[in-house]
Amino acid sequence: MAETLETPANRLKRLHMRSWRRGMKEMDLILGHFADECLADLSAADLDLYERMLAENDQDLYLWVTARIGEGDGPDRGAPDLLAAMLDRVAAHAAGRFAQGR
Repeated sequence: MAETLETPANRLKRLHMRSWRRGMKEMDLILGHFADECLADLSAADLDLYERMLAENDQDLYLWVTARIGEGDGPDRGAPDLLAAMLDRVAAHAAGRFAQGR
């Protein structure tokens, strides 16, 4: 049976939808805006990492991202090392939006 390959455009659309429809409104707003503004600029490897991050549950993601916002001295509550760079990017984006009042 032939395997269907996903086009890059379809992958971006799918990840964008998954970013906005998380189930936890706070994560919808954090990840949805990140997807709107940054997703298209990510490399294929970063998209793989982003997709892996999306597989985590919202309660953990929220703690991991918000621990990185502001002073950055909050506990990350066991965030996987593999996701640290992507969590840092998402948190920096969210902090920038919060600082602008958006």
